[in-house]
Amino acid sequence: MAESSVEIIEGCRLPVLRKNQENEDEWPLAEILSYYPFNKRLDEWVTPDRLDLKKLQFPKKEAKTPTKNGLPGSVPGSPERDVRKSLELCVPAASAPSRGKTLPAPKRKAESVCLATQVSAAVTPGPSAEESQASVYPALRDSSFSVQPLAALSTNGTTRRLIPPPPGRKRKTCGGTDEDSQDSSDGIPSAPRMTGSLVSDRSHDDIVTRMKNIECIELGRHRLKPWYFSPYPQELTGLPILYLCEYCLKYLKSLKCLQRHLTKCNLRHPPGNEIYRKGTISFFEIDGRKNKSYSQNLCLLAKCFLDHKTLSYATDPFLFYVMTEYDSKGFHIVGYFSKEKESTEDYNVACILTLPPYQRRGYGKLLIEFSYELSKVEGKTGTPEKPLSDLGLLSYRSYWTQTILEILMNLEPEDGERPQITINEISEITSVKKEDVISTLQYLNLINYYKGQYILTLSEDIVEGHERAMQKRHLRIDSKCLHFTPKDWSKRGKW
Repeated sequence: MAESSVEIIEGCRLPVLRKNQENEDEWPLAEILSYYPFNKRLDEWVTPDRLDLKKLQFPKKEAKTPTKNGLPGSVPGSPERDVRKSLELCVPAASAPSRGKTLPAPKRKAESVCLATQVSAAVTPGPSAEESQASVYPALRDSSFSVQPLAALSTNGTTRRLIPPPPGRKRKTCGGTDEDSQDSSDGIPSAPRMTGSLVSDRSHDDIVTRMKNIECIELGRHRLKPWYFSPYPQELTGLPILYLCEYCLKYLKSLKCLQRHLTKCNLRHPPGNEIYRKGTISFFEIDGRKNKSYSQNLCLLAKCFLDHKTLSYATDPFLFYVMTEYDSKGFHIVGYFSKEKESTEDYNVACILTLPPYQRRGYGKLLIEFSYELSKVEGKTGTPEKPLSDLGLLSYRSYWTQTILEILMNLEPEDGERPQITINEISEITSVKKEDVISTLQYLNLINYYKGQYILTLSEDIVEGHERAMQKRHLRIDSKCLHFTPKDWSKRGKW
């Protein structure tokens, strides 16, 4: 095995040969983020003949940008200077592969690698970036922003399009996969790229838990291929198919056992209270203490598709909200999210999952919207528990983007002046935590400093992209169909 003289380090980009949906050859640009010895959900092992080393791009050094009031790259001044600087820094983005995965935090630099080494191009979004991005703007939380279309900024009477420069180092995500079909169609920067890793501490991991152990799961009319390890009983892991009752989620070893179970199982919907129904979509609230068996079975199933969480059988402190689709046979599980009964960190979601047969159809964003609808009823702001998976981060970023832009675009001018809004007001309207609002505005590069004040500048591309995304978003939560009374769990001795 001959070693190449080319030193491929993490952060390098190069075209990789792959087949598209029409089985045609294509060369998307992939980014090497880490080397990983185990094959998981969306890894793709690349052999040397599929790498185009002639077009190898090495990572660029981070540029130190001037700061003003904590805003990286922003200086007070005329729009002409902003336009000129942004045009100099703007680089056309290359197309990226359609899939990716979350990996452990990469090393700073890899040794020279043999070309036959299997390399995984993947997404590594970072948990700390959410807090660090938001902390850049500590003074903005109570600041009032004026919102204006980008066309209002002109130079010498001629309208110019402002492309805000990227804050610090900004690397395009390669291999990002979104949970919903709408997530990548916002018309704004696709697939947020953040530094660091969202994978939790893996000190508990061993070679067993890193490898998926279930070959196939039959759930109702669907057969699912698990992505990750899940601690089902050892005697069931060698079976070609693991059978689950789609109503109580009990696992069984054969089709005959499942058929016998269905004659005894009286459930045709998840246990618990139905708190929302519109059309064929319903949500059930399930108490982890009152329905332990169902909750534990739900966690086992979810662990097959969530690699960034550790499974706990202590379900008492959690509530589970299961989304279902109704037909003549019953209520079929589509996805769920869980939340702590009492959260000191303002978490409104602990785990969230849309089952693979229902992904890319808008259900993930519907689950997220429902979690914030509950927060509105509770009179709180909320945020998802970190770390998020790669798919979860993409879905949340897309939801925050659409929700915030929807508010900004509906603002009306007062007395001929540009409309005004604060971070606090956006947070109160949406129940999205202020840190998430700030990080989303920064991700979209909407915050600019102009004539002594902060303004939110909406470009034509942002507006048009948002309108296209909202046209495709058919599933929405109707607050009139929600029948939910929040409980004060602090007053309950044992939940």
